[in-house]
Amino acid sequence: MTTTTQPPTPPPTPPASTRPGVWAQLKPLVLRLHFYAGVFIAPFILIAAVTGLIYTAAPNLENIVYADQLKVEPGQAAMPLSEQVAVARDAHPDGDLVEVRPPVSADGSTRVVFIDDTVPADYNKAVFVDPYTNEVLGQEKTFGQWLGVRAWIDDLHRNLHLGAFGRNYSELAASWLWVVVLGGLALWFTKRRSDRRARRLLLPETSAKGRRRTLSWHATIGVWVALGALLLSSTGLTWSRHAGANIGEIRQSLSWTGTSLSTSLDGSGATDEHAGHAGHGAAAGSADAVVTDGVGIDGAVASARAAGLRDPLVVTPPADAASAWSVSENKRSAPTRSDSVAIDPATGQVVDKVAFADQPFMAKLTDWTIDAHMGILFGLANQLVLAAIAIGLILVVVQGYRSWWQRRPTRGGRAGRAPVRGSWRRLSPGVLVGVVVVVAAVGWFVPLLGVTLVAFLVVDTVVGRRATSTETGPGRQHPRSDELKVERSADAP
Repeated sequence: MTTTTQPPTPPPTPPASTRPGVWAQLKPLVLRLHFYAGVFIAPFILIAAVTGLIYTAAPNLENIVYADQLKVEPGQAAMPLSEQVAVARDAHPDGDLVEVRPPVSADGSTRVVFIDDTVPADYNKAVFVDPYTNEVLGQEKTFGQWLGVRAWIDDLHRNLHLGAFGRNYSELAASWLWVVVLGGLALWFTKRRSDRRARRLLLPETSAKGRRRTLSWHATIGVWVALGALLLSSTGLTWSRHAGANIGEIRQSLSWTGTSLSTSLDGSGATDEHAGHAGHGAAAGSADAVVTDGVGIDGAVASARAAGLRDPLVVTPPADAASAWSVSENKRSAPTRSDSVAIDPATGQVVDKVAFADQPFMAKLTDWTIDAHMGILFGLANQLVLAAIAIGLILVVVQGYRSWWQRRPTRGGRAGRAPVRGSWRRLSPGVLVGVVVVVAAVGWFVPLLGVTLVAFLVVDTVVGRRATSTETGPGRQHPRSDELKVERSADAP
């Protein structure tokens, strides 16, 4: 008797409802993006963190290096500002007067700033005068509010002293920092979601060994610095070359920009866009006669004080005969004061006033976050927090590279493998469309991120095709299962 062997019953087709969720589909893509950004963009973030760490000490260095120009012996009564400006002009006979900064404290000097053709573009020359004796204490180049050493460190952090081209480095770091941070947080928190103890999220696994221990340090330090890193990224983008222009347009369209002070006396609507902000490269004033004509600089400052303005003040002379004096507060530490007034040079009357309290909240928030980024909003505490964030970012980058090296194959001495390919192909149509739309929008808004992301995709595609053709060519076998296992083990951040 013949027995018929029945073919095995095929496993049931899983219903569509068992399709992986959105995060399950996105996780391999986020992991691969985090890997590429960590390998290729992390050097830029590392340089920005190191130069930013140096910058946190800039205010203290400035006070030490220029102590002889910034500090004086307090006297009985200060000389008129007009006399101090005249003394400064004698010491610096060339170049238009840009602004005057009266002393903030009893032991402070007066800073009189002129255009100077001997200093780099966007710089001016500041002459320091003892307000009690009218003695000239020295001259230093100045970039807005910053003197030489601080301006040099500022340039190092912004553009590595490479000019406009160098600004691409800091913009690249700022453009990718938030992507790296948010992606890393998502990977780490979803990995730890089964363990509800905060300790597993916020503290490293000191008992772990090898790459797991490295990843633990990398991730937990990243969690601690995440908020500060996101703040630095967003504020850094506001004054970047490419993304900054797009941010400016959006702020304008949403009325998130502050009101500028009108310095026009004839109704032409001329404004002093630097009033209250002490901007770099402020417009120069006209002939020095404005210092004494009409109410002069002393009358303009007296009118500003009568209008409620307090030190520190920035006094800008009229640009021409149809313009007013501009006097602005420049207290950028909390609580900030940034009121501005325009003073008629003939009568001393206030012809316009812009109060910081009346500015849109988002305009004030922008100023506050930028000042926090620069370490001046909360003084020494602000500098220490920035230094801690910078050190944390340095450690995160170093640990990330260490983890990459530890993941290398034990044979061949090659660097660590990238996470497994094909994450795009595993996305459902709806998720894929959403990802493409978001990537396109972000790439347009933050151009350097978009360009480098496209470069990553092109390189990854080319490398993947070459690897596939090499592994499956004549006489070659598919990659060994143990190597595939190593690739798939990259599921951890």
